[in-house]
Amino acid sequence: MAAIPTNLRQIESLVEIVARLRGPDGCPWDKEQTHESLTQYAIEETHELVEVLEAPNNPAKDFKIKEELGDVLFQVILHTQLASERGAFTLADVIEGISEKLVRRHPHVFAGVSVADSEEVKRNWEDIKKAEKAAALAASGGSEPSASPYALNVPPLPALQRAYKIGKRTEKLQFDWEDAEGAMNKVEEEFTELREAIEEGTDEHVQAELGDVLFSLAQLSRHLDLDPEQILRRGNVKFETRFNKMIEQAAADGVDWGSLSMDDKDRYWIKAKEVLKKKA
Repeated sequence: MAAIPTNLRQIESLVEIVARLRGPDGCPWDKEQTHESLTQYAIEETHELVEVLEAPNNPAKDFKIKEELGDVLFQVILHTQLASERGAFTLADVIEGISEKLVRRHPHVFAGVSVADSEEVKRNWEDIKKAEKAAALAASGGSEPSASPYALNVPPLPALQRAYKIGKRTEKLQFDWEDAEGAMNKVEEEFTELREAIEEGTDEHVQAELGDVLFSLAQLSRHLDLDPEQILRRGNVKFETRFNKMIEQAAADGVDWGSLSMDDKDRYWIKAKEVLKKKA
């Protein structure tokens, strides 16, 4: 039986625990994991953290944030352990790398560079990123394929968030609507085309037009200074809360919700909406 570290408040103790989980006498599940097999957990834990961060304030919120941060940290330590086992890098290397990057990208804090506002900070950040990339290529002896300075180069992200980032990039390239009204007109245009595609009954056409609708909605969100990914998360929570309240009310009435007609279900839906509105 493995000994438990004496001070569980130290990062070294967590590193030791993870190493033991991966060791010869460790956990069978942990020992089987690879970077690839753990990908889904990195996504899930990050989204769970985001959900807690965006939840309404209540006495339990700080505890939940702490718990979810721990789960995310575990993912970081676990991936680092896998890398250290093959001699790639250690946690110290990870810490050093992010520390150097933060110092390098904040010259207005650590190097006496003057900035007017946060917008200038963001512009400097992007310039420094480009310089870092060029230096890394030069150090490796490689060369970046020639590409237009107008290329999008948007990183892989969840689809809705990536649509938003694409719009931010095209906005900088001055290929954008002037205001939210222009984006709204585009949404309405795409909805019309989607309706036409549905009436034609061609799956491929419907998929293409539905994609255009979702993309244009993301751009409308951007013009309204809203993050579509965040807005949709809130919409999901709103729907789930109302749906669960509807089920709860039906149960309180001694009704099997599954046996109700659609009209009756709608009545419970409206009732749930009214109840939650009063509590808001």
